[in-house]
Amino acid sequence: MYLKKGCSLILKTQKPSIPFVLNTNPIPNSTNDENIYTHVDEFRVSKRLRQEPNIASALNYFKSIANSNTFKHTALTYQVMIEKLGEKCEIDGVQYLLQQMKVEGVSCSEGVFISVINSYRRVGLAEQALKMFYRIREFGLKPTVKIYNHILDALLAENRFSMINPIYSNMKRDGMEPNVFTYNILLKALCKNNRVDGAYKLLVEMGNKGCAPDAVSYTTIVSSMCKPGQVEEARELAMRFGSGVSVYNALINGLCKEHRIEEAFWLLCEMVDRGIDPNVITYSTIISSLCDVGNVETSLGILGQMFVRGCNPNIHSFTSLLKGYLLGGRTYEASDLWNRMIREGFLPNVVAYSTLIHGLCSNGSMNEAVSVSYQMEENSCPPNVTTYSALIDGFAKAGNLLGASQTWNRMISNGCSPNVVAYTCMVKVLCQNNMFHQAHSLIEKMAFENCPPNTVTFNTFIKGLCGCGRVDWAMKLLDQMKQYECLPNITTYNELLDGLLRVNRVKEAFELVTEIEKCGIQLNIVTYNTILHGVCRAGMVVEAFQLLGKMLTEGTKLDAITFNIIIYAYCKQGKVNNAIQLLDRIRGGGEWNPDIISYTSLLWGICNSGGMQEAFIYLQKMLNEGICPNFATWNVLVRSLFSNLGHLGPVYILDDIMANK
Repeated sequence: MYLKKGCSLILKTQKPSIPFVLNTNPIPNSTNDENIYTHVDEFRVSKRLRQEPNIASALNYFKSIANSNTFKHTALTYQVMIEKLGEKCEIDGVQYLLQQMKVEGVSCSEGVFISVINSYRRVGLAEQALKMFYRIREFGLKPTVKIYNHILDALLAENRFSMINPIYSNMKRDGMEPNVFTYNILLKALCKNNRVDGAYKLLVEMGNKGCAPDAVSYTTIVSSMCKPGQVEEARELAMRFGSGVSVYNALINGLCKEHRIEEAFWLLCEMVDRGIDPNVITYSTIISSLCDVGNVETSLGILGQMFVRGCNPNIHSFTSLLKGYLLGGRTYEASDLWNRMIREGFLPNVVAYSTLIHGLCSNGSMNEAVSVSYQMEENSCPPNVTTYSALIDGFAKAGNLLGASQTWNRMISNGCSPNVVAYTCMVKVLCQNNMFHQAHSLIEKMAFENCPPNTVTFNTFIKGLCGCGRVDWAMKLLDQMKQYECLPNITTYNELLDGLLRVNRVKEAFELVTEIEKCGIQLNIVTYNTILHGVCRAGMVVEAFQLLGKMLTEGTKLDAITFNIIIYAYCKQGKVNNAIQLLDRIRGGGEWNPDIISYTSLLWGICNSGGMQEAFIYLQKMLNEGICPNFATWNVLVRSLFSNLGHLGPVYILDDIMANK
């Protein structure tokens, strides 16, 4: 495997923590530039700290001014420095400064304590934030409603529902009246916990206590109800208390998720009729939904309507249009839109860049995708793990191990930690290059890097193994999945069935089917098609038709692959008339239109039965339907023609050419 010199595929650089040394004793005759002033005011120090983009430089200034005799840090300057450290997830530094405040006797303000809580929240340490909250009086501070709100919000961010109610009870016990922000946090907690009925009761309680619900309150409840199958209930509820633009946006988003675009349009018209101006979120939601199904032209119409109504699009509106063009393979138009967007002053964010890169990768334009990723860095918009994952997946689809490895190394060297998607993409490209031991090592490494593999990761590995006949290893992975608490799904079993049937281990395949059914996992059309194809390939045509009978009895809807397998099975049995009748009957019923595979199988069956004239009739039918013969089709016809004429020499020559190719 090729790797960039000095880099390892599983190398992960650790961000060094920032050292802290604050000398609380003034240093006489300091050479610091600030000594030219006899006194430095709080405003000037806090302003300089805020404006300093580099965290290390800000910290050096903070330390140097503390170690001089020109300024003594205040609650405000501590708060600014704590906020900057918190933004960079430097929790050790945050804790150090809070303790330093205590040592120096600087009163801890409400703002400082909230900054500390937010720092813990940012790195997912809500429980640590709660412990700090219980120590609040050590820092000469009493809890306030605002502080309570921030601790509740931190707990909510990590779905610590069991901890929220006791904190709320403490708040009321301390004699504090919840405000609308408190109630909105509680409403969100109830909704996230699927207790919409409780949220509605709390909404009533707010009104009874004189705390009028705001747009956030109503939107929270309506949004939580806008799940598949519940949009109508959400709409009925919204009509009871009157809908503002945010509530309409939630309803439109719910309809769009169910692909009910026409009804979303009706709601848009209803908003206008009621004098409620749709905003950029309203329009962008509809544009995104239309682009998801490839309807870019209508999306452009919505964009035009935005301009007419004086609503300017934002970067999200253009990103959705970009996605629509790229999904349809319209890379030239996507590039034109991108350039126009930049000319009009819209600065692409990481989502816009990642959308463009993903689209270019999907369309095989890897050089352009890599070029755009470097443009990101030049424009101070560093790629994130989603960007790198798109590139690695693009290289994987192209079978380019070198490109994938270089991208991985670049991601690691830039301090971007891979997530499960990035790891899975890398496992995929390793499997494509038969590097199964390296792929397995990478999966084992994931757990040590606090990024355990999921079912998709294992399915990717199993597919690679089965594709190369390493079925025994693939079967052993079922037990390893349990070690990682990954439950096999129907895709896992489909890959294993395909692997077993590829090597004619039919008995084991049927035993696996029994195991699947015992686990309570429903067989899907892919499962049935995999088995049908496998048993037909093994010459077990009778068993194939028995399985087909089971599918029909269970009400399984057959697809194009199923019909093609059946046609092939009939032809293999010499029952060409049955295959023709099936093809004509199903096509006449409008259930399915034959494709190149259907006709090639049928022509093969007809030719084998000696019906060259009939074969040409179906060839003409095929051409009349706009289906062009491929290599396999001509191969069937040419071989049959020479065979019927008694001239097998050209066929043998053709075989030799193909064998040496």
